[in-house]
Formats: sequence, C-alpha cells, structure tokens
Amino acid sequence: MDNLKRKQVMSHKEKYKRAVKGDIAYNMMRMWQGAVGPAPEDGLVSPAYVVVKPYAEVNSTYFSYLFRTAAYMQEVNKFSRGIVADRNRLYWESFKQMPSLVPPRPEQDQIVTYLRAQDAHIARFIKAKRDLITLLTEQKLRIIDHAVTRGLDASVKLKPSGIEWLGEVPAHWEVALIKHIADVRFSGVDKHSHDDETPVRLCNYTDVYKNDRITDDMDLMRATATAAEIVRLTLKAGDVILTKDSETPDDIGVPAWVPESLPGVVCAYHLGLLRPEPERVLGEFLFRTIGSTRIAQQFHVLATGVTRFALGKHDVKNAIIPLPPTIAEQQTICRWITDECQPLDEAIARAEDEIKLIREYRDRLIADAVTGQVDLRGWRPGPDEMVSDDELAALSDDDAGSSDEEDANGED
Repeated sequence: MDNLKRKQVMSHKEKYKRAVKGDIAYNMMRMWQGAVGPAPEDGLVSPAYVVVKPYAEVNSTYFSYLFRTAAYMQEVNKFSRGIVADRNRLYWESFKQMPSLVPPRPEQDQIVTYLRAQDAHIARFIKAKRDLITLLTEQKLRIIDHAVTRGLDASVKLKPSGIEWLGEVPAHWEVALIKHIADVRFSGVDKHSHDDETPVRLCNYTDVYKNDRITDDMDLMRATATAAEIVRLTLKAGDVILTKDSETPDDIGVPAWVPESLPGVVCAYHLGLLRPEPERVLGEFLFRTIGSTRIAQQFHVLATGVTRFALGKHDVKNAIIPLPPTIAEQQTICRWITDECQPLDEAIARAEDEIKLIREYRDRLIADAVTGQVDLRGWRPGPDEMVSDDELAALSDDDAGSSDEEDANGED
C-alpha cells in the first residue's frame, strides 16, 4: 500500500464486498466502458461492483480480456438498464444470462500467456512515449515559467517580489492577489438531473484536467442547473477554470482557459471559475501564470485533506501572481509562449497519437485472440516474453475521473 498513489480509507466497510485473488469484479455502472478485471490480490471492492467467482475450468484473465472486447461491449449495452446511456447498469441477473465463448482451459491459458507477452512489448512502447511526453512537457513548463515570472526582456531591471518562493520579478511589474484581479466563483453543480431545472452542458473536472482550452466542439456531459447557477457559472470569453479538489495535491489548481463565450455551458462541481477584470489581466495570461510550475506550487501547499484534497475559496482568492502592468505586455508574452511551445505541443500530440494507435492495435489483437480468429495452440513464448505484472503497468490509463466511492454513493 505504501507504494500506491492513492490509499482508500473506507468508512462503511460493511457495505463493501470481498474479492479474493482470481475473482472477476465488474462495475455495474461502468461495465459498458470495460470496467472489469481479475482481482490481483485478496481485498475489498466498493458496493458498485459485482464479484464473480470463476469455476475451476475458467481462467479469469482470459474472460477479463474477452469481456472488454468491442463485440462484448455491444452485448453489455443490450443487457444493461438505465434512464440514460451513460448511467446504464449491468445487474448480475442480466450479466449471468449473457453468452460467452468458452475454449478448453489449456487454450484459455495459452491465449492469456500470448496476450501478456504482446502486452509486454506494447507496454514498453507506451512507457517510452510517455517518458518522451514527460520530457517535452517539462521543457514547455520551463518556457512558460520563465516568461510569466521574468518577462521576455533579459536586460530588464529586476526587484525582489517579497515572496521567498517567487524570487525576483521585473521592476515595473506588480505582485497581485487573484481576488484583486478576478472574481472567484466555486461551483456546486453536479451531474445529476432535476426536473425543476434547465438543461445545460457541464464543463467538468476531466474536461479541465485533460485540456488547456474549453471549446464548444468538446463532448460535454448533459445535466441540469438552476437559473441562479446558470447566471453565475455560464462560461464567458476569458474565463479561467481550475480544479479545486482532487485525490492528490499535485492535481489541485490545474487550469484551463475559455477563449470564446459558451452559452449553455456551465462550470461543474469540483471546479472553481475565475473571471478576470478585463482592465487588469488577460484571461490567457492568468491561465498561463496559474499553470506555471512556480505559481502552481502554492495551490499544492494550501490543499488540505486525507483521502481527497481541496482548496478553499479563500486560498484561491489570496493566491499570488506576478502581473505585467499593461494588457499589451501580457498579450505579447502569451503570443511568445504560443510560438515557442507550438513545436513541443506538436511533438506531444504525435506521441499521444502513437499511443492511441498502439492501443487500437492491442484491442484488435485481443479480439482476434480471445475469439479464436488466430490459432495460438502451437505458440510458445521466447525468453524475453516472460512478463511480470509490474512490466504491464504502462497499459493502465492515466485518465482522471470519478472514483469508486462516487459510484458507490450513486448506487441504488
């Protein structure tokens, strides 16, 4: 447990279910997304999961591969029930009626060994690409950090900022509190719909965490909000949104920028909305500054919590940023950052596309293997194809999203 990124403290253990090593657990509310897998160790899972104990003739890893194929997902949708598609639930009474391919146990074992060997090659490729993305991102952050704290003129006179962690800033700049240059609004709009409210599109935590910009062409969740919430939290051009709570302090204060007004799009729960004073600060400059490594560290330090960390509105309002005195200078800095970062952004996008393509190849490979499209009975692993679970870690997604606790709390 000490090596895990997140430790789950369970307050109501009597609601949880036991899963022993080799059991298959699936999430009733997310099975349509492929949320299923074998338990790697004995432990507990949230009430949102169904725990299936395989018979002796079953290799649970083979069926976990099978259950995540696109063809099986189509069947899952047929057998699931719910008011809206993205909240469909697959109950055990329905799941146990779904037909499944059952090769002889030796073939199941052979397929699993083959897929794990291929996964090892794919995992090494993905890890190399992620390492490249990390290096490019670090280089990009250094460019941004210097531009928003020192400006573009290397010969400009500097002055002490009065803040130890910030150091010196250009002499003609000021050091401002966010509350003096932007209106800070926290959202309480959740994804649940209510009959007496107005339909809206939600900009939620994942949208902000995974994107620098929030635009109208994004696939945003549908929900409802009150008239007061719509007035206060509809996104306007220049707005900056940041994550105000997360499972780790490092994911607090992650910003995104709104280039154009988005009527009908509302800032969702887990987020704070910063609306800049147009005479004082450019929205894009505020976004770049909050996203810089040096400025972001104050959010990480101020975040409090045990299993989930959060910023208070007071913390955001009293956060500090260095500020050029004119909008024109801020615009110049933003244009320079965009030009300097464009080659890095393009290289990052290429690496991400390559990861996406190798994942698509893996999906096809798995589907062919578990459905018998390729005969693997004579295949034998080479000496470099024996793989441990640790080597497959790169196959996991890094997506941010709601936790099992949220699923458990939403369960009927």
